[in-house]
Amino acid sequence: MAPSYPHRLIFVRHGQTAYNAENRLQGQRDVPLNGKGREQAGAVGRFLRDHWGAELVRLDTVGAFWASPLGRTRQTMELARVAMGLPPQPYRVDARLEELSFGDWEGLNWDEVEARDPEGIKARQASKWGFAPPHGESYADLVERVKPWLAERDGDAFVVAHGGVARAFMAILAGVAPSIAAEAEIWQGRALIFDKGAFSWVG
Repeated sequence: MAPSYPHRLIFVRHGQTAYNAENRLQGQRDVPLNGKGREQAGAVGRFLRDHWGAELVRLDTVGAFWASPLGRTRQTMELARVAMGLPPQPYRVDARLEELSFGDWEGLNWDEVEARDPEGIKARQASKWGFAPPHGESYADLVERVKPWLAERDGDAFVVAHGGVARAFMAILAGVAPSIAAEAEIWQGRALIFDKGAFSWVG
């Protein structure tokens, strides 16, 4: 899909939460933004207003703002929109944009995961893209979840979602090798632009 995908996506990962600060796996748990996360949401909104303002107004006019339904993404979207000079709503949500599920590992930090499931950690290290925690999803599963959402798009879009979704987009839209996408740093407080089969960070 990467070379021929005809639309541009402006992607923002949600701001920091307490789980992020504590290096805990939050997955699909509904953890709110902390103070730093709210600041990050406003900062990325102001940057995009200053550099992409006309484009954002155009996307808002055609209803092309999308978010995961989890609270931290909706908070980020609304704070960013206000910082862009837009009203906090409207925008659309889609469950296919939710974070990767970490299943039984959600709520744990990596030390706790290793203590409880050392064999799972070894399996994940051997194949990070294809590994699914108990009752969870793999990045490969997530790719299949978001592909139909992408296929439905008929124009450019602004998306607030999660680190796992960003990695899936890297693989689908920019042709990044799964082994590289799985290890990619996904920043908070910056925007990721997917366009013409490539991606770049701004902000």
